[in-house]
Amino acid sequence: MKILIIEDEQPAARQLAKLLSELDGGNTQILETLDSVEAAVHWLRTFTPPDLIFMDIQVADGLSFDIFKQVEVKSPVIFTTAFDQYAVRAFRVNAVDYLLKPVDPDELQLAIDKVMNKQKAVSVGLELEALERFFDKKEYKDRFLIKSGANFGFLQTADVAFFRSDNSITQAYTKQGKSPVVEHTLDELESLLNPKDFFRINRNMLVSLGAIQKISPYLNGRLVLETSPDLKSEVIVSREKVAEFKVWLGG
Repeated sequence: MKILIIEDEQPAARQLAKLLSELDGGNTQILETLDSVEAAVHWLRTFTPPDLIFMDIQVADGLSFDIFKQVEVKSPVIFTTAFDQYAVRAFRVNAVDYLLKPVDPDELQLAIDKVMNKQKAVSVGLELEALERFFDKKEYKDRFLIKSGANFGFLQTADVAFFRSDNSITQAYTKQGKSPVVEHTLDELESLLNPKDFFRINRNMLVSLGAIQKISPYLNGRLVLETSPDLKSEVIVSREKVAEFKVWLGG
C-alpha cells in the first residue's frame, strides 16, 4: 500500500509511519510526508494518487479542508486529529475515518481495514461538509478558572481582549485592564477559543476581533494594530500570518 502522510508535527508523522510499518509487516510504502496545504496541493497535482492519505486536520498553513477546495483528491482519506474523541466518533462515516492523536494501533488497523474493503477511491465531499459543520457548532470555552492570591475566580472569555505568552506564562489581558495568568498555552487556546473571535497574530499573541481599533502597514510586509485596551507596546501581525489575518477579518 502506497501512503501519503500530510502532518506538520514530525514526531507524530514518524510515529504514524512506524505504526503503519508494524501493522503491514513492512509492506507499506510511505511516498512522502508533507506539512502544509500548499505542499499537499502541489504533490497531488504532480504525482499519481496514492492508495491512501493520512491527513492531519490542522497543518502548518491552515486547515487541510483547503486541500479539497484546490485539487481533486482521488484517494481514500483518513483524518488524524487532536480533538475530543467522542465528538470525532460522532462524525465518522463509511467513506472516511478519523483517528484521535496519539493514534491507537487497534484503531489504525480498523481504519485501514475499512479503506481496503472499499476497493475504490472515495469521495469525501459530504464528509468534509459534515466535519466543517462540526467545527462551526463546536462548543468553545466561555470562561477560565483563574487564581488571585490564595483564592480562585472566573474570567469570562467575552471579557478578554488578548492572550499573550511570555517565558512559558500565558496571561489574559481583559477589557478592564487586568492581566491574570491562565493555565493554557497559546496552542491549546487556539483549539479552545472560537476562531471567529480570536486570531493568532504571531507566535506570542492571540487577539480578539473586538480589541482591534486600527490596522496599518508595517515593516517587511507585516501589519501593526492599534488596540483597546492599549498594550503600550507594538502589536504586530507577523508576515506569515498577514494573508490569513486578512481572510479572518473578512469573515
